Amino acid sequence: MPLVIGSAGLATDTIQWALWARQMQRAADSDALAGVYGKLAGQTADVGTCSASVPVNRNHTTSNVVARLGMTPTCNIVAADSPWNGASYKAVKVTLSASRLLPFSGFFRSTPPTITTSATAAVVSSGKYCVRALMNTTGTGISFSGNPTVNLGCGMHTNAKGSTAVDATGSPTITASPMAAVGLIDGTTNFPSSTIFQPYSPSLDDPFATQTATAPVVPNGCNQPALQGNQHSVSASNGTFCYTSLFLNGSGDTATFTDATIILNGGNLTVNAGGVLNCTRCTFVMTNAAQGQTAAGTAPGTISINGNATVTMTAPTSGTYKDIVIYKDRRATNSCNNCNQINGNSSSTITGAIYAPTQEVQFSGDGGLNTNCLQLVGWTVTFTGNSSINNNCPSGGPSAFDATMVRLVA
Repeated sequence: MPLVIGSAGLATDTIQWALWARQMQRAADSDALAGVYGKLAGQTADVGTCSASVPVNRNHTTSNVVARLGMTPTCNIVAADSPWNGASYKAVKVTLSASRLLPFSGFFRSTPPTITTSATAAVVSSGKYCVRALMNTTGTGISFSGNPTVNLGCGMHTNAKGSTAVDATGSPTITASPMAAVGLIDGTTNFPSSTIFQPYSPSLDDPFATQTATAPVVPNGCNQPALQGNQHSVSASNGTFCYTSLFLNGSGDTATFTDATIILNGGNLTVNAGGVLNCTRCTFVMTNAAQGQTAAGTAPGTISINGNATVTMTAPTSGTYKDIVIYKDRRATNSCNNCNQINGNSSSTITGAIYAPTQEVQFSGDGGLNTNCLQLVGWTVTFTGNSSINNNCPSGGPSAFDATMVRLVA
């Protein structure tokens, strides 16, 4: 009987010990995460006692484990030899200790055993993305249909929610990793086996929101007639130039811009087969506003770059529109269909960002577009038809967007 009672008592103590340790580990994990989020918000995570004012302790005192086990968190400096030691990681290590007598073995010992747990949280990379779909409602942010070939050499991310946040139907060939969404990713069989899928990922901010926070202004006196057709040629450099639209309709239609901002006020950017557009360190700004004003802008023109056109575009390396080759005014309504179509071919090269934060961007047709570190940001992004994109990143110039997330690392 003593043996049976002793075995039952020790089993009870083991279960109780494991339960306390699990509860404490969960509390330490939560405290460490709270500390990192606090640092990201500009707050302080004290080293040592974790004073009552810091996010670690504020989170800790809301846990019912505290009242039962009487723990006090200790905020530690992440060790110098730790891989998470560095300002960019904003790492926080939390240690918890509690001394409690166990129900059975407490009869045989005068001092209670001490349980100690620790957790370290940090800001870590979640991938490099060159395509961002900003749609943040239930629906599809990134879609593939038909037989497109998409070879990006970087990842895609959408803030869309729901079961088809990324929807790959038809027979696409997609090389893009990681593939991330706030919601679910449908049609994963169309991706290589090496693709990293990240459903239920944190949402990401608009990478150009701060840069383009000020609405485009059409300068007074800057409103020239449309450039269109009739085998015309235009060349401009070093400044801001305004046209109602740009229409390169065929052979002999050529436009060359260098170190320029080209405002298309209310009209379209169209490059048809045979047209030639050269844009070196320049940005097309699509808006619709009265001269000297920013009150309008809701109905800019459409973008149509068609197959068999020759398009060479590189983004500015500094200034308001750094890294952006085409910007669609963020005040534009998203009630447009096929209003931003890219159907380039192997004669076309784009280096920089196509940025339409409130509208769809669609790659379609039979083109084979070459891009150098393409940055693509739209409300939604669609790849359809037999389109193809081959994306390469030479040294210098734009690069994929770095994304981070807060997670436990130890």
